[in-house]
Amino acid sequence: MRASNHLIGLLNFLTFLLSAVILGGGIWLSSRANNTDCLKFLQWPLIVIGAAIMVVSLAGFAGACYRNTFLMWLYLFAMFFIIAALVGFIIFAYAVTDKGSGRPVMNKGYLEYYLRDYSGWLKDRVVDDDYWANIRSCLRDSKVCSKMGRSFNGVPESFEMFSMRKLSPIQSGCCKPPTDCGFVYVNETLWNVEGGTVGLGTDTDCPRWSNDQQQLCYQCDSCKAGVLDSLKKSWRKVSVINIVVLILLVIFYVIGCAAFRNNKRIDNDEPYGEARMTKAQPSRIQL
Repeated sequence: MRASNHLIGLLNFLTFLLSAVILGGGIWLSSRANNTDCLKFLQWPLIVIGAAIMVVSLAGFAGACYRNTFLMWLYLFAMFFIIAALVGFIIFAYAVTDKGSGRPVMNKGYLEYYLRDYSGWLKDRVVDDDYWANIRSCLRDSKVCSKMGRSFNGVPESFEMFSMRKLSPIQSGCCKPPTDCGFVYVNETLWNVEGGTVGLGTDTDCPRWSNDQQQLCYQCDSCKAGVLDSLKKSWRKVSVINIVVLILLVIFYVIGCAAFRNNKRIDNDEPYGEARMTKAQPSRIQL
């Protein structure tokens, strides 16, 4: 067996390990979909790509070890489309999470989120009434807001301490009213609406706030914006890993092409490194 076949076998084993990394990213997104982000279809393309790479890498490993030209051809053919799919997924992930981010608030540790700052396919998906009903139910079941409560030596958190907290996008957008409403702080998820600017300000989320712990600001546009920003951060983290994996896969694919050519040479009984053309012997001149 040629050295290139040994090498491609090793690289396919490493590719198998890389597929576990992609699967891990998909499973991580799935766990966040169930507990935090609450959008449950985004992780499946990543899981499918990871599983496909795992299966194809095993075929390439077997093809390299046993010099099976068919398996190597199958490996190269399938890996080309898998790499193309991964490129498409990375571009798609960056495209749909390109716009929007939280806005800083004076004298606050957290950011405020506005739905008008976001646009595109992902926003349309989130604000759809049917999808949002499922997301809202998921957020409520995850108890992300009820977990915000803090106390120090039995004393509830003060407004000053709460204002300096680094809230997650969902906590900021869904678990408290917008700062512009001017509501009076009682605790993390309970606010006195008397004296606020409901109906006077431009923020339409102010009248949507409810002290009902099952409602809170789950109907607010700020909550939808918080979900979008949380999704953006999750996708960007996974996309960075995917880019590294993509670069390694392309390198492995190029080496696989070299191993495939080597196997074809062996199948054609061509000695390694020998030129295919031989110099013709000159004919003797008859005198």
